[in-house]
This record gives sequence, C-alpha cells and structure tokens, in this order.
Amino acid sequence: MPTSEVVKVYGAAWSVYVRIVRLALEEKQVRYDLVEVDVFSEKGVPQEHLTRHPFGRIPAFEHGEFHLYETGAIVRYIDDAFPGRKLQPTDPRARAKVNQIVGILDAYAYRTLVWDIYVERVVSARAGRPADERKIAAALPLAAVCLSELNRLSDDREFLIGGDVTFADLYAAPMFACFMQAPEAVSLTEGHEKLTCWWQRFAARDSMSRTSP
Repeated sequence: MPTSEVVKVYGAAWSVYVRIVRLALEEKQVRYDLVEVDVFSEKGVPQEHLTRHPFGRIPAFEHGEFHLYETGAIVRYIDDAFPGRKLQPTDPRARAKVNQIVGILDAYAYRTLVWDIYVERVVSARAGRPADERKIAAALPLAAVCLSELNRLSDDREFLIGGDVTFADLYAAPMFACFMQAPEAVSLTEGHEKLTCWWQRFAARDSMSRTSP
C-alpha cells in the first residue's frame, strides 16, 4: 500500500470532526490537502460531495484511489496505514479506556458541549442572535456529568490516557477548543484539575495551532 499517494480531507476547517481527522494526520506527520466543503450552503450539500458521503456529512477522506467516510473509520485507517507514532494503546485496558472516552465524547459530550452550549452562547453572539437560554440551561447537567467522567477516567499524566497521544485526546481537543470559549466552562470545569491541566498542555501543541480554524 503506497503511503505516498495524495491524502485529501473533504470538509470545513471549523468542523470538530474534520479537525479530529486533521489532528490524526498532523500527529502522524502525514501531508494532506484540506478541500473545503460547505454542507450548510443555501443550495444544499454540493452534489459532488454526495458521491463521497451519501449522507451529506463531513469529513470524507481520500488516499489515492481509496475513499472513506465516518471519522472513526478514517482515524483508525490513518493510524494503521501510515508509519509514525501509534494513536491507539496496545495494552487492552488502556485501549478500552480510550475507546470508552471516545464513546462518551461521541454520544454525549459533542452535542452538549459544542452545539447546546458553545454554539448557543458563543456563535449566536457573534452572529448577533440571542442565545437560547433554555437550551443552554437544559444542557448544563449533562455537560457536568461528561466533564466529571472525563476527569475521573483520565490518567494523571501528560495525555488523557497514558504517556502518548491517543484518539481520546484527538476527539476531546476540538470539542474543548469550542466549549472552553463559553463562559459556562469556568464553573463546569471547576475542581476537574486533571482535565483542565490536560487542556492547557494539549491546546499548546503544534498540531492544534496547525489545525486552528
């Protein structure tokens, strides 16, 4: 399998899930092109993008003649197909914890932290729209559980799990990059020292600055 074939990521720089894929490529030191796709265009999802992702979502991925969509499948392919640091622990328990954190972020944290809090509080203000205070208030209890569990499950080391970057970090970081801009983040992260220290360290990584939207 030639790793020298051109790698393309289709999506938007602002997208959390596009950034997860880009972070995986950056941490593996794989060169790639980001091809911007606006799935929220007034005209709808571009027709050519539907050939890459029939559900009209982002990201989609291309490595030479090989095509993929779904972030989980893409990052696992990147980890397996390219040399460099491994993004999944070999120890069964550490790998299970990484997968558990990714599952929590996917199933509970993403919508709560990003859409219900960050988008309503930060993006709405930028666009001059009033925030939906009821949506934010309803999101706070679940956000608190998410953050408490992420703090509890994480190791007290440089990364969320173990001494190297894993998918747990790559999934969490783009979500935190959004959520931590909301004023609610201050009180919600209070007392979660492992999590806040992890974020301060990870936010300063080169891969984060190179993927900043």
